[in-house]
Amino acid sequence: MPTPSAPRWITDTEPGHSQWYVDRFRTMAADGVDLVGEARLVDAMVGRNSRILDAGCGPGRVGGHLHEVGHDVIGVDVDPILIDAAIADHPGPDWRVGDLAVLDLDTTFDAIVCAGNLLAFVAPNTESLVLGRLKAHLAEGGFIIVGFHIDKLALDVFDAAVADAGLRLDLRLSTWDVKPWHDDADFAVSILRAV
Repeated sequence: MPTPSAPRWITDTEPGHSQWYVDRFRTMAADGVDLVGEARLVDAMVGRNSRILDAGCGPGRVGGHLHEVGHDVIGVDVDPILIDAAIADHPGPDWRVGDLAVLDLDTTFDAIVCAGNLLAFVAPNTESLVLGRLKAHLAEGGFIIVGFHIDKLALDVFDAAVADAGLRLDLRLSTWDVKPWHDDADFAVSILRAV
């Protein structure tokens, strides 16, 4: 199945953006910034030793932490620079270069996490395609958790893609630290399950 067009991460960012992104998170980690809030939430939602997909894993901060606390993690990102950084900075998980629009890992996961505005960076109009490929990798009873700034991806566009992918909204929060959803929120964390 060919990808309709290249992900925005590749087409809409300036040359050098990937290395800037890696360096930014390495600097924050060195400064002691808490970079694993998303991972803590996911860890609290799954059983011990769960299988977790870090979809759009970037340089590995979320999947790396989930691996450290005992989960079996595969991380996939379209950008080889980010995957190289994940391998260097967070050894242990299975880090892979891949396009989520054509994802086929021949396995299932208890949880799939999409942090870092992932769906705002996929190719235009492929949100439901990507969510559908993620759904295909869910174990029975599993969930997908997606977080993004709603100025980067409109909530109505996301919700339509969720429905098109055969998923349903289980819970929506306004932050990764479990603040309740409200209509003035500028960030959405959505927990999705198969219909």
